[in-house]
Amino acid sequence: MIHIESLVFNPFQENTYLVYTDNGECAIVDPGMLFPHEEERLVEKVEGLNLRPKLLLQTHLHVDHVLGTGFVSKKWGLEPIGHEGDAFLVERTKEMAAGFGMDMNENPPYPARYLNHGDQIELGDVSFDVIHIPGHSPGGIAFYCAEEKVLLAGDVLFKGSIGRSDLPGGNQHELIDGIREKLLILPDDVTVYSGHGPKTTIGEEKRTNPFLQ
Repeated sequence: MIHIESLVFNPFQENTYLVYTDNGECAIVDPGMLFPHEEERLVEKVEGLNLRPKLLLQTHLHVDHVLGTGFVSKKWGLEPIGHEGDAFLVERTKEMAAGFGMDMNENPPYPARYLNHGDQIELGDVSFDVIHIPGHSPGGIAFYCAEEKVLLAGDVLFKGSIGRSDLPGGNQHELIDGIREKLLILPDDVTVYSGHGPKTTIGEEKRTNPFLQ
């Protein structure tokens, strides 16, 4: 069984997720800590739950989702895992952060391993399918655990909304098509954990999301 803890970080109110199994193995997804007190909060949560971080997963590489990647990589010796389509964003991160008034000492590390659509990620006794959905960013991916009916959607799909497509490499038609063809085919009772805001379900978004009608 998996458990999910959400921590909200940085001025963009980004959701950083701790996904962990009954035996304490943990994936840290999209670490967005900007300030030292946010780093401390993450460490306190990991230690308080007696977790053993094993994976550093990235749904995409926009600045608000990678502010804490370097910290997590160094703290627990984890190598980032993401999609190659977003690799071009890494060298722009520090500059982008400065443009939003956020100070970074250095760019985050590049993914050490690239994922493709259809790949699987193992965490303890559960597995996640990798679903590539470009449009918010070229390398946007979601992680789907069919057994637990859980989808880590990044900034692809939100409660009542979808990811913006006006950033470099974005494409609204590609994004909407990807959501319809790859996410809305999932069971209605799949819980969706998004990169910002509250969780939702596939069924709710099918019925009510104005962008998908």
